[in-house]
Amino acid sequence: MTPSEQQQLLRLARETIVARVGGSLLPVVENPSPPLCIRSGCFVTIKRRKQLRGCIGTFVSEQPLWETVREMAVSAATHDPRFRPMQVEELADFQLEISVLSPLRDITSVDEIEVGTHGLYVIQGAAHGVLLPQVAVEQGWDRETFLRQTCRKAGLPEDAWRRSCRMLVFTAEIFGE
Repeated sequence: MTPSEQQQLLRLARETIVARVGGSLLPVVENPSPPLCIRSGCFVTIKRRKQLRGCIGTFVSEQPLWETVREMAVSAATHDPRFRPMQVEELADFQLEISVLSPLRDITSVDEIEVGTHGLYVIQGAAHGVLLPQVAVEQGWDRETFLRQTCRKAGLPEDAWRRSCRMLVFTAEIFGE
């Protein structure tokens, strides 16, 4: 994706959040370029004062990327269960990051996980948790800490990765404001 296309998606996400929180119609992309029409999962992350304010995503999508970004922007701003929905007064002070995901890939050994390159999705029964590739780097985690924290996010014991968890990795094209 070109820097111009990345900026277009960031602008779309921002305008979408402002429109949804402000009660206006959501923006659309007229004549999107081919990279904005790929069918790909993505996450939209919102931060305020360098603190997480919302992050929602999907691993797969049947709609064009620009529509998925718009949908995830609305969800991150209004449906992340960790936060109350964004309010109008917050619209003047937030930053965005978009992660466009590769397909998920099962791994058979934790040695396959490359910290800073791979995101991690852990599943055990009905419990599941995901951390994006940049989280481990931002937090200064090594591979084992990344595994423990992903299990913790899934609501599992931190050492669940040593047992019968299904582990999948993915990469992401990450860009932000």
